[in-house]
Amino acid sequence: MSKTRSYGPEEFSRPLRRVLVGLLVLILLALFFLWRIDSPRVERFRTALVDRVVPSFSWAMVPITKTITILDNFQSYSRLYEQNQQLRDELQQMKAWKEAALQLEQKNARLLDLNQVRLDPMLTHVTGVVLADSGSPFRQSVLLNVGARDGIQDGWATMDGIGLVGRISGVGERTSRVILLTDSNSRVPVEVQSTGQKAILSGDNTTQPPLDFLEHPDQVQPGDQVVTSGDGEVFPAGLLVGTVALGTDKRLRVILAADYERLEFLRVLRSLQAEPVTDPGALLVPNPPRPVLPGFQGPMQPGASHG
Repeated sequence: MSKTRSYGPEEFSRPLRRVLVGLLVLILLALFFLWRIDSPRVERFRTALVDRVVPSFSWAMVPITKTITILDNFQSYSRLYEQNQQLRDELQQMKAWKEAALQLEQKNARLLDLNQVRLDPMLTHVTGVVLADSGSPFRQSVLLNVGARDGIQDGWATMDGIGLVGRISGVGERTSRVILLTDSNSRVPVEVQSTGQKAILSGDNTTQPPLDFLEHPDQVQPGDQVVTSGDGEVFPAGLLVGTVALGTDKRLRVILAADYERLEFLRVLRSLQAEPVTDPGALLVPNPPRPVLPGFQGPMQPGASHG
C-alpha cells in the first residue's frame, strides 16, 4: 500500500524565494545596464521612467523622511542635554561663588561692627581672627591668631562687634586663648545701669549666665542693660555685656549682647594696668601739727603750766 507524501510549507516557500530573488537580481541588472547606456533614446526613456515612477513613490519616502526628522531631533536633544549639563555645572559654580560672597559679606559686616563700637579713647585694641572653638561642654573658649608678638597679655578683655565676649586666658607667641563669659570659670563684675547695683556675672556653660550677689534683686527688671563695673580692674568700666532676663529657674540672667553663634573677629582691648605700690608709707599722709601757742618755742609738754 503506497504512502501519501506530505509537503510542508517550507518546501513551497523555498523555491518561491529563489524565484523572487532571481527576478530582483534581473531587475537590478537591467536598471544598472539601462543607466549605463549612453544613448539619446535611452536617456529619454530614463527621464520618462523617472517622471512616471518617482512621484508615485512619494509615500515610500515618508518613513525615510520621518527617520531623518527623528535623527535630527535626537541630535537636537543631545545638544540640549549637553547644554543643560553645562548650565547645571555653571549653576553649581554660581552657588559656590554666592556662598563665598555671603561669607565675605558677613565678615565685612563683622569688621564694620567692630569699627562702629564706641570705646574709651584711652583704650587701644588689637583685632584677631577666631581660629577654633574648644567645642567642649565643660569649657567655653576660643583661639585667636594674635599672641605675645602682638603685645597680648593675660586678662585683657575681648569684644565682638556688639558686646563683651570674654577675657584672655593663656598667651602663646602667635596665638592666645579667650575664656568666654559663658565658661563656668568666668566671673565678671558688672553693673545694672538702671539701678546702679553691682553684681557678679557667673558663667555656667549656658548662653544666659546668671547674676549673683545682687543686693536688691527685686529692683532689677527684665530688659535692664548690664555693663562692666570696672571693679577690681578686671575689665574696663562701661563695656556692654547684655540685658537682664528672667530664666526658667526664676533666676535673673543676662542675654549676652555678643553673637556667640558667629564669632569670627574679636577685638582685644589693651587694659591700663595700675602702677605697683613701691612705697607703702607714702600712702599715709601725716597729721598736720597742732598750732603752737605764742611764747613757746616747741610743742607743749603734757602737764606743763603757764605763768
